Amino acid sequence: MRTQSPQPPSRSRREVLGVGAAVAGGSLLAACSADRSAAQDGLRGTDDGKNGMPHDGAPDDYVSPDGPEVIEAEKERGTDGTVRQFRVTATTSMLDLGGVTVGTWSYGGELPGKEVRVTAGDILQLTLDNHLPKSTTLHWHGLSLRNDMDGVPAVTQRPIQPGGSFTYKFATTSPGTYWMHPHIGVQIDRGLYAPVIVDDPREPLRYDHEWIVMIDDWLDGVDGSTPDAVLNELNNNRGSSSGHSMDNGGSDDGHTTRVGPSRVLKGARSRLLGGTAGSVDYPYHLINGCTPENPRIFRAKPGDRIRIRFINASGETGYRVALGGHTMTITHTDGHPVEHAETDALLLGMSERYDVLVTAKDGVFPLTALAEGKNRTAMAVLRTSGGEAPGPDTRPKELDGTLLTAYELKAAESDRAARRDVDRTVQVNLTGNMHKFNWAINGKPYTPSQRYPIAGGERVRLAIHNRTKMWHPVHLHGHTFELPDGGPLKDTTIVLPHTSVNVDFDADNPGLWMLHCHNIYHSDSGMMTILGYLKQ
Repeated sequence: MRTQSPQPPSRSRREVLGVGAAVAGGSLLAACSADRSAAQDGLRGTDDGKNGMPHDGAPDDYVSPDGPEVIEAEKERGTDGTVRQFRVTATTSMLDLGGVTVGTWSYGGELPGKEVRVTAGDILQLTLDNHLPKSTTLHWHGLSLRNDMDGVPAVTQRPIQPGGSFTYKFATTSPGTYWMHPHIGVQIDRGLYAPVIVDDPREPLRYDHEWIVMIDDWLDGVDGSTPDAVLNELNNNRGSSSGHSMDNGGSDDGHTTRVGPSRVLKGARSRLLGGTAGSVDYPYHLINGCTPENPRIFRAKPGDRIRIRFINASGETGYRVALGGHTMTITHTDGHPVEHAETDALLLGMSERYDVLVTAKDGVFPLTALAEGKNRTAMAVLRTSGGEAPGPDTRPKELDGTLLTAYELKAAESDRAARRDVDRTVQVNLTGNMHKFNWAINGKPYTPSQRYPIAGGERVRLAIHNRTKMWHPVHLHGHTFELPDGGPLKDTTIVLPHTSVNVDFDADNPGLWMLHCHNIYHSDSGMMTILGYLKQ
């Protein structure tokens, strides 16, 4: 059903066949405003001796993240690809968001961090140097990779300590739009994120330019605010359920004191999201690190065909996105191809991605991301000719036009899951409420020792039932699941309040894999768990 809503400089067309990682770097994600210059088997990650696998590992009846089953699965993915090497530093930074300077944490002093780009079949090798005052990890969101490279602290690796380094190394197999971010506490709500693009060596799409558009909500460093203080304010001073938060000098009892204004948001409502839209009042919303007052400018010529890769990198905000004066043709979601469908607007939950094609018209147009239910926007500008740029409060009519959700899309014929019976059903009840902020799965807040058993080779159904009054974007690590009725393959899906959805996936990647809500304040308050492969 079609729902009626009321409710980096562009890259010149790469002749996509055979390009790959030679076109990398951060050129797509440049500074704000038009006046500024426009990225065991030989595959095991390495560290400095302090940050490898947790010694307690998995219980004896579960596959260990670095066990022989994981090594064998990686060999099947392929170990002879070209090694593409990257080095990234996580560091404290002063960032200019376009007239607003904040102290935060970032990858290499840039927001977003430089693009990591490889071609499917390559071996991705990235060393993360931790120059932060707290420990960190790196999670490769959406990629099906070996389990000990997944970046989940106390499960798949030890946190990388301040001054330490860790080298992530794994085979890439699935082309698509992905991203990387930490998986400790609420660090994702700082500036620690970057796009990860896996090119298709047989790319079927043809286009003249490519844009990566990363949308984010922002409060870190504004009037003394930090994500940890916001978490503590929301969850009644309990701190972090994961045990790895309090990233900015929390007190000895694990709490951190709020400085500056309260960031608790009340009365945010959205029909699209089924009620309450969120709990955090972000002062800024950004596209590629820029505020609407000093927006990122994308340039093209009238008639150019443009591929846009949208990534919602926010901590707590769903966005309704539209390009003024244009319709968009959806080609992919979460990296996977779909039957092409035209729409005026998209709805992106936290961590979701959509690829679209647009044909540029003549003029100057707003690319607007409405913070759904929060009465604020992020904005960039498409300029194909002269003329006055749209103001920061511009709201294109397309935001209120036809809006397609992932549940209305169909998987492309080349990417459909094979038909087979379900072997195992895992019941996933999303529980908790905004008053107690006691978010959990099946009423049990997260601990790293949790396990829901599955077995290799099974078709597994996640029977997700949202028993709360708030929406949740549910993300599964290391796999993609199929939405119902021939829907697309995804790794994250929006589950509205008091609704249910069954999603199926093939258990073909052994290890311990996290399942969680990608609202970072929900997950770090307890709405996470682990699916564990049983030894066979």
